[in-house]
Amino acid sequence: MSDDTSATPNWSFETRQIHAGQEPDPTTGARALPIYQTTSYVFKDTEHAANLFALKEFGNIYTRIMNPTQDAVEQRIASLEGGVGALLVASGQAAETLAILNIAEAGDHVVASPSLYGGTFNLLKHTLPKFGIEVSFVENPNDPESWRAAVRDNTKLFFGETISNPKIEILDVEKVAAVAHSAGVPLIVDNTVATPFVLRPLEHGADIVVHSATKYLGGHGTTIAGVIVDGGSFDFGKDPEKFPNFNTPEESYHGLVFARDLGVGGALGANLAYILKARVQLLRDLGPAVAPFNAFLIAQGLETLSLRIERHLDNARKVAEFLLGHDQVESVRWASLPGDEYYELAQKYTPRGSGAVLAFEIAGGAEAGRRFVEALTLHSHVANLGDVRSLAIHPATTTHSQGPDEDRLAAGVTPGLVRLAVGIEHIDDILADLEQGFTAAKTG
Repeated sequence: MSDDTSATPNWSFETRQIHAGQEPDPTTGARALPIYQTTSYVFKDTEHAANLFALKEFGNIYTRIMNPTQDAVEQRIASLEGGVGALLVASGQAAETLAILNIAEAGDHVVASPSLYGGTFNLLKHTLPKFGIEVSFVENPNDPESWRAAVRDNTKLFFGETISNPKIEILDVEKVAAVAHSAGVPLIVDNTVATPFVLRPLEHGADIVVHSATKYLGGHGTTIAGVIVDGGSFDFGKDPEKFPNFNTPEESYHGLVFARDLGVGGALGANLAYILKARVQLLRDLGPAVAPFNAFLIAQGLETLSLRIERHLDNARKVAEFLLGHDQVESVRWASLPGDEYYELAQKYTPRGSGAVLAFEIAGGAEAGRRFVEALTLHSHVANLGDVRSLAIHPATTTHSQGPDEDRLAAGVTPGLVRLAVGIEHIDDILADLEQGFTAAKTG
């Protein structure tokens, strides 16, 4: 059940993105990943069915919980991130919601970075409190003391983005993870902008990784999906009082105790308590299942991930340098530019380049930003990133428009900010289109 990354231990990233988690179909010999477009699966007998439902045996029951196409993709992403298991769900929002609710419940507290995608910020600030989960946003995400000062007795996890969207800050994963662990809680990070080809947070101390697989993992703007990857590094059985949901009998599974039976020292040989609880409890009960065809499309994207990201990064660097020298640009946010305040962290964590999302402040403020975006013809004006196509948006009036000004500013969204997701088109065409936007912004 998405927990075996040992079959390809010596293969490179580029090879695993194609082969991990999949062998030729045993029935037909199909080389490509089949789409198992089915809701349910025939049991061998009543004992087999009973064992599956009791978690005494792992296998397919119902596609809301697991599907063979989904399973292959989960194993592949877990391999690429270096985790022990993964869970593919219906969207990135579903992934981060389940990732948090798998640990925190009513009466608990979460500590988070304020430098977040607008949808994530809304989830943490407005929706989770309605479920009784309080969230504190740290003042400075890369000051370990800001995180330490926010910890309470009922804090259950830390949450941040490895490369924030759209502020383009690099999270010092190693230092934040150290504070989380000293407080006895796990660090969950959103690695969507970076991808595991650029940054593998589990190697720097993070415990759980989430992605909007809609973005670079899928890569073509065709599929909504999300994924949770468990590093298997956090022992939820170490402090039973802090994590009662992992350490008390689960009535719906005949008294199974996740941390004891599926965690460190359990029968599975790996610490799978977190990722299996997310599947068999939250996915089962809340139901944000990924469609088999969408899982297949994510697999298609993964096969070319490294090739696409190399081109994305090369183009992003050239766009950043172009913007840096433009007289209508007041500032550029791309952490891999020398002189950027996050340059040293970018060199440490993202030496290939700090992702292909960048932002800049256009002279003329909000009105100039609107004119700039509306004049582009190659760049698509959409609320997305991670597409092979170049994309542009004005966050203050779209992705971060909901909520008060202070929340937007905390996320780095100023009136004249324009966010670019640099695609893989020819760089000359990308730059020419940007210049067209600047001309329109100036002339009005």
